[in-house]
Amino acid sequence: MLKYFEQLGHKLIEWITIAREFIRLFFETVFWLIVGPFKDKPVNFKSLFFQMVFMGVNSIIIVFFVTFFTGVVLAMQAAPQLDKMGAVIYVSSLVSISICRELGPVLTALVIAGRIGAAITAEIGSMKVNEQIEALETMAISPVRYLVAPKFLALVIMLPCLTIIGDASGIFGGYVVGTTSLKINAGLYLQTTWKFLSRKDIYTGLSKSVVFAMIIALVGAYQGLKTKGGAVGVGRATTISVVTSFILIIIADCILTGIYFFSDM
Repeated sequence: MLKYFEQLGHKLIEWITIAREFIRLFFETVFWLIVGPFKDKPVNFKSLFFQMVFMGVNSIIIVFFVTFFTGVVLAMQAAPQLDKMGAVIYVSSLVSISICRELGPVLTALVIAGRIGAAITAEIGSMKVNEQIEALETMAISPVRYLVAPKFLALVIMLPCLTIIGDASGIFGGYVVGTTSLKINAGLYLQTTWKFLSRKDIYTGLSKSVVFAMIIALVGAYQGLKTKGGAVGVGRATTISVVTSFILIIIADCILTGIYFFSDM
């Protein structure tokens, strides 16, 4: 029994240490983005632009198809149930609200976590095991300023943009099903969509995407900076990064949904 409690205590201390280091990385990143430019060189805008293209522009296609077919499936699944109540026209509002509130931000974040979060960890982790991180520190260059801050800022900017594209493509997927398979008039479909879709549904989804972007960038960077063990260690850190990002995104979504929608009840 004593051995069991010792193992539990070691695990608890380990998790507290990880949480403290993670929070420290967040504040250090924010420091280099806000205060750092007044004390040192600002974030490299060339690197920032490259990261924005890599994270945002190159991810448009996959985000479009994932959310488009999600809208299609959502409309096809909801239509039979609504048809029993003679309310098939409300497929449009169900799709638009579901996509903008939850599915658009969450699915986009999960796609980006799998694609970009893994890339961040692999890049920084490879530099770590090849001792390039230590080389930067030897030259008095902060790895957080040089590697983490541009990625963090680029993802915070681009993930909301991708979420907007995801929302639009998901609504378009529902529109395609509604106007073709369900025979709903196109003008009536769009009118019903905008009638029930409120600003709150849109801005809450976008604000969630900002939080998700922070999670993906920080988890990827943290795991990369803690990588050890050569190529095997890079693969292990990448896997942990993606799984951890997925879990934290779902938890954050649950908390934010409770704050936004149930606090008003």
